[in-house]
Amino acid sequence: MLTSLVTGGAGFIGSHVVDELVRMGHRVVALDDLSGGFAENVNPRAELVTGSVLDHALVDDLFARCRPDYVYHLAAYAAEGLSHFIRRFNYTNNLVGTVNLTNAALNSGRVQCFVFTSSIAVYGRNQVPMTEDAVPQPEDPYGIAKYACELDLRSQQGLFGLPYVIFRPHNVYGARQNIGDRYRNVIGIFMNQALRGEPFTIFGDGAQTRAFSHIDDVAPLIARSVERPAAYNQVFNVGADVPYSVNELARVVAEAMGVPLRVTYLDARHEVLHAYAAHTKAAGVFGDLQRRVPLAEGVRRMAAWAQQHGSRETRPFHGVEVERHLPPAWAQLVERA
Repeated sequence: MLTSLVTGGAGFIGSHVVDELVRMGHRVVALDDLSGGFAENVNPRAELVTGSVLDHALVDDLFARCRPDYVYHLAAYAAEGLSHFIRRFNYTNNLVGTVNLTNAALNSGRVQCFVFTSSIAVYGRNQVPMTEDAVPQPEDPYGIAKYACELDLRSQQGLFGLPYVIFRPHNVYGARQNIGDRYRNVIGIFMNQALRGEPFTIFGDGAQTRAFSHIDDVAPLIARSVERPAAYNQVFNVGADVPYSVNELARVVAEAMGVPLRVTYLDARHEVLHAYAAHTKAAGVFGDLQRRVPLAEGVRRMAAWAQQHGSRETRPFHGVEVERHLPPAWAQLVERA
């Protein structure tokens, strides 16, 4: 039986990848520090190990004990906007944590493929629709860290020969998302606000556009990529094709949640205004797995799940490092380093 190690396996995307791997017949070990995920997300047929990718001794011991054939690295703190103000945490969590895993994979001599979830944050602005042959120009520390991980995977492959597959998902949503996180995942934020009877909060005028990707458009491709030799040592955008403005999204979410549309507009924050990707390359390798869940249908599914599970308390981020230009809406929700 093949063994797969999934970091971030109790998180939103990671837990769906775990489910897919279980269906594929893999023995699955999920590593998660539960800072953004929940133990109940993990498939009961998988083993949950509570710990951090920053603990290199734990990582090394886990590789020695579990002897994974495949590594799926989804553990990250993916708050792109907040990353400007948590720079040290961002680079430690997202870059050093990745290196701990690649070191262990290389030293094991057993790993057949290292699957890494990057982000379209690596592209920066003015490159829409974003294609894999565009030169990355990340504008925030999160995107910079993700691109550095991509470069490191390519570098090690040239010397050590460990195959990799890199995915750049974007704006993924669906059941099990942490809707109590105020710093990322706008659909979850809107749904949590709806459950609390609060107006939706939008930074700027809401004209910024994103292509919102249902989890079913993403998780199967990530999980089954190891079965596709044509995917090895390649980078793929993965997600939805059609962009929507945040204002349009707010209307869709309000309808699905059965609440009147009420919006409070906040001062614009520093962000890429238009970000959506092309997926021609992924279609050539994973076309049979692409499901293309329409936004309205996907939001309805997530709304039903959110209404069943109820709202979540917002947990403040502990350890803001730079307070200059921190959006006022976030300043009251963070604790200083």
